[in-house]
Amino acid sequence: MKTLVKWSVEDYHQMINAGILCDRQVELLAGEIIEMSPESPIHYYTAKQGTKYLETLLTGKADIRFNGPITLSDSEPEPDIAIVRLPESTYQDHHPYAEDIFWLIEVAKSSLKKDLELKLSIYAQAIIEEYWVLDLSQKQLIVFINPENNTYLSQQMINQGMITSLAFPDIEISVERLLS
Repeated sequence: MKTLVKWSVEDYHQMINAGILCDRQVELLAGEIIEMSPESPIHYYTAKQGTKYLETLLTGKADIRFNGPITLSDSEPEPDIAIVRLPESTYQDHHPYAEDIFWLIEVAKSSLKKDLELKLSIYAQAIIEEYWVLDLSQKQLIVFINPENNTYLSQQMINQGMITSLAFPDIEISVERLLS
């Protein structure tokens, strides 16, 4: 019988600092070092354009991070877009923690199963209040809120119109713009 070794965030950082993971596209998810899927051009483009769009809407209200790590209790995922508290200088010595995060966005095509299962569970366990998945296959935004017991109690699928986040209810965000 095999036993899988679970790595801590500290172990993961030591491996990074020692150069063990250099030239590897990996992230720590629930104590396991997982290789990240290569990004397709549409995935990268959608995430980059979404980041730019949210930066224009949230200037002075939040830091919009693109493909950067966040540090949770037993995970260090790299969401496509993380909307986090200011000031940006807070993150010179550490990646954003759960309490720094307004909401997270993953762009999904080939990674949809991982984003809707493993990452959803990790984000809910960390009590990330809001989690959005841009499903490129179905051209829809899936919004998850109300984290409880490693899942989200509320899920909504939207393919057009305007939406607001829990953190910034006064700012309308175009779903079509995020998906284009």
